[in-house]
Amino acid sequence: MLTDEREGILPRQEIKEMVNDRKIWSDFTIGDRQLQPASLDLRLGEEAHRVQSSFLPGRRTVKQRLDTFTIHRFDLIKDAILEPGVVYIIPLMEQLSLPEGIRARANPRSSTGRLDIFTRVITDHNDHFDDIKENYQGPLYLEVLSRSFPIRVKRGMSLSQVRFIRGVSRCTDAQVESSYDTEGPFLYEGDEIVRIGEILLREGLFLRVDLSGIADTRCVGYKARRNSRLIDLGLLNHYRILDFWEPVFKEKNGSIILEKDEFYLLTSKEKVCIPPGYAAEMIAYEQTSGELRTHYAGFFDPGFGFSASGEVKGTVAVMEVRALDAPFLVEDGQRFCKLQLERMAFAPDLVYGSKGAGSSYQFQGLTPSKHFLSVQADIREIKRREQVEQLSLG
Repeated sequence: MLTDEREGILPRQEIKEMVNDRKIWSDFTIGDRQLQPASLDLRLGEEAHRVQSSFLPGRRTVKQRLDTFTIHRFDLIKDAILEPGVVYIIPLMEQLSLPEGIRARANPRSSTGRLDIFTRVITDHNDHFDDIKENYQGPLYLEVLSRSFPIRVKRGMSLSQVRFIRGVSRCTDAQVESSYDTEGPFLYEGDEIVRIGEILLREGLFLRVDLSGIADTRCVGYKARRNSRLIDLGLLNHYRILDFWEPVFKEKNGSIILEKDEFYLLTSKEKVCIPPGYAAEMIAYEQTSGELRTHYAGFFDPGFGFSASGEVKGTVAVMEVRALDAPFLVEDGQRFCKLQLERMAFAPDLVYGSKGAGSSYQFQGLTPSKHFLSVQADIREIKRREQVEQLSLG
C-alpha cells in the first residue's frame, strides 16, 4: 500500500490500488492490460448515441442531455460503423468514485489521435471536457468524432485513457532547467544531447518540425485521404499506408504548405526521452505563431524513448496537425509545438517500452497508427510517386 501521498501523476501501481478499492470500478473486470505506466485505458460500453451536436452537461447529467439530443441509439455488442463528420456519445465501461485530493484528466490514445479521431470524456454536472473534478462519483461518457475515416468499433475497445493527479504535477520552467541534466536529458537530436542552453523554455520545451525526408526521399509526412475505405479498429498491422494516406513531398526549397482543414502526420526534429519519474504532454504552440492544431493525443508515458542502459536515445514525436483557418507554410526546423513536463508521484513499476508493457511506438519514425503495416511495404511506391512529381515540376 502506498501511504506516502506525494504530489504528481499517479503511477500504474497506485491506479491498480484504486481499482482494488473500487475508486475505479466497472460491471466488467478491469484487466491489467488496461493499466498503462501512468494512465488507465477506458473501454467503450454496449451502446452508442448519434447526437445532434456536441454538448456539455452543465448542471445536468449526461443522460439527461442524451434524452434531448439523441437522434439514434444502437448497440456495440458486436460491432458498428461510425461515419466521419458525425458526433457520437458512448457510455464507457468504467465509472469513478474519486476520493478527495485526486482529480483526473483524459486524453485520446495515441492510435486514436493518429487516425484523426477526435475524442473527449464527459462527466455529469461538468462544464469542461476531459477534466474530472476530485470527489466525482459517477459514470464516464466518450464523445467520438472521426474526421477523416469511417471506423468500425465494438464494445470493449479503448479509444481514450485517463490519468489521475494528486496536487500539483506540472513542472515550471525553472524546475525543468534544474533537472534537465541531472534527471534527463529530455531531448536528443540524432545521438547527441540537446543542451538546455539550446532549448527555448516558455512553459514547456519547444519542439521543431523535421522536414529532412524519410528513406532517402523527399517525403516528410502523410496527409489523410478523403473518401477512403473503412478502418476496422480491431485489425492491427493490417492496412497499407498509401491506401489511406497521401505522401507529402517537400518543395525544392525544403518547405511544405499545409492545406486548410486537411489532416497531416509529421515528426519532430528532436527525439523525446521521458525518464521514469516524469510524464509529458504535447501541447499547442502559441496561436500568434499560426492557426494550427498540433496535437490530438499528446500524452507521453514515463519511459517513452528512455532506457536505463542508454541504448535508446529518445524517440521522435509524431505530430498530428491541421491548419485551421488558412493554408500554412512550414519550413524545416520551425518551432511547432511544445512538451510540458509533469512529475510522477512515484516511478511506475512498469515503464513504457519495457517487456510486457505492450508499447507500440517506442522506436517510431514517421508512423501512422498501429493498424498499418510498416512504411517499408510502401517505400517503393513512395519513391515512384516522388519521381512522377519531379517530372511534373520539370
